[in-house]
Amino acid sequence: MAAASSNESNGAIEFLIGGIATCGAGFFTNPLEVVKTRMQLQGELRAHGEYAVHYRNAFHAFVTIARNDGLLALQSGLVPALWYQFFMNGTRLGTYQIQVNLGLTNDKNGRHSFLRSVAAGAFAGCVGALVGSPFYMVKTHLQSKANKEIAVGHQHPHESMSHAFKSIFKDHGVSGLWRGVSGAIVRVTVGSASQLSTFSAAKHFVEESKIFKPNSFNVTFSASMVSGIFVTLFMTPFDVVSTRLYNQAVSPNGQGAFYSGVADCFFKIFKSEGFWGFYKGWVPSYLRIGPHTTISLVLWDEVRKIYIARKDLKVPAEL
Repeated sequence: MAAASSNESNGAIEFLIGGIATCGAGFFTNPLEVVKTRMQLQGELRAHGEYAVHYRNAFHAFVTIARNDGLLALQSGLVPALWYQFFMNGTRLGTYQIQVNLGLTNDKNGRHSFLRSVAAGAFAGCVGALVGSPFYMVKTHLQSKANKEIAVGHQHPHESMSHAFKSIFKDHGVSGLWRGVSGAIVRVTVGSASQLSTFSAAKHFVEESKIFKPNSFNVTFSASMVSGIFVTLFMTPFDVVSTRLYNQAVSPNGQGAFYSGVADCFFKIFKSEGFWGFYKGWVPSYLRIGPHTTISLVLWDEVRKIYIARKDLKVPAEL
């Protein structure tokens, strides 16, 4: 019984460490998330040239939002964003690390397996997305809210996170809080699989090449920089779809005004906006994902090292 209790405690710590690490990253990258969300909603289901371009690029979007909505608008949705980071990424990173601790990402010879890491990352992302979905939806609603002159997408009249939860629950019940979760699961599953697997592979490669000293900060930093590139490439189309599903208006019975689901959203975006419609907001997405991936994974890895060193746990100190 004592051993079981210890394992449960260690598992809880893995979730806590993951949540804290990504909250730290989320605070600094939230303005880029606001810009990305606005650009992803701009010209929704319209061909290029058929809509007003309020945000020409990432820098112009920053200036436009600050000028029209105020400087603080660049931190719109920060509260649900941080709760989302804590619950979603805490669950995601904690679930992944537990799989690592159990040896599920190694092959039969005990060596790191890239394919097993992909599967472990995908599973962890799926669980995390399910847990954090309500916070991501509210975050999207608040980040898209803007003055009429620069508004894009459907405008939700939420005044705060608590007001949003109360309104959604009142109108659509518990299921309404998880509306759009199908898009989130695909988004985070793809993003998590690409992030954690490439981070693990890159980290092992750097360690084995002995470019840096063992357990050096530079090992984690370089691996996370590589991971950020792959995450942006693979996840952005699913990120656009997820944003659209979460932000669309809904009827009294909870049906989406534009999209019935993930496949329908993909089809309509491609038909109306073409292939590049899936990469709207790609630059702020990269500028956000790169630092966010780097900060969160570096913090996660370094905090785990400190915790393990202090507790002298018999688990891997690294992925």
